[in-house]
Amino acid sequence: MFRSGRSFYRVAEPLIVFYQVVMRPQWGQLETGRAAAVWRDARQRFSAHVLGPHFEELCRQYAVAAPPSVFGVLPGEVGSGVVGDSAGRTSIQVDVVVLAPAAPSASRRVLSLGEAKYGEVMGIKHVERLRRARDLLSQRGYDTREVVLACYSAAGFSRELLSTDDPRLRLIGPDELYTMPQ
Repeated sequence: MFRSGRSFYRVAEPLIVFYQVVMRPQWGQLETGRAAAVWRDARQRFSAHVLGPHFEELCRQYAVAAPPSVFGVLPGEVGSGVVGDSAGRTSIQVDVVVLAPAAPSASRRVLSLGEAKYGEVMGIKHVERLRRARDLLSQRGYDTREVVLACYSAAGFSRELLSTDDPRLRLIGPDELYTMPQ
């Protein structure tokens, strides 16, 4: 979302990804009846390559359908993006990027930056990464004055994060993902 002209391709069908991640690398073992051992070995890859990306896509779908009360206005564009951090010599993957509709002769307004974790309890470190991404985008000319930082988690949130009193932070779990606010 932050680099024009860069495309990202991935297989969208979870069954094909499952075949590539779990079955294909261990086909010989599966043919010998060792399915339980293959599954134990592949469970972490399955979570990282099938469940994680699918959950991220569900979170982006939530953002697309979100009413104005969630991000301040209706989203104009939703996707994912990478923010380069030259000071840290790294890059920050942002799973859910929500941009306002483009306005002529105005900086692109970022409505929300979100991190999505399927099998991990989210904590303050996740919010800190999002804050760093927000600050870097601000330095690059994006309008981040009212950005909502969103943590999407299927596994829940730390006590510390749950007790945070930040009106610009949203904690979105399965209940929120499947019952859209009006």
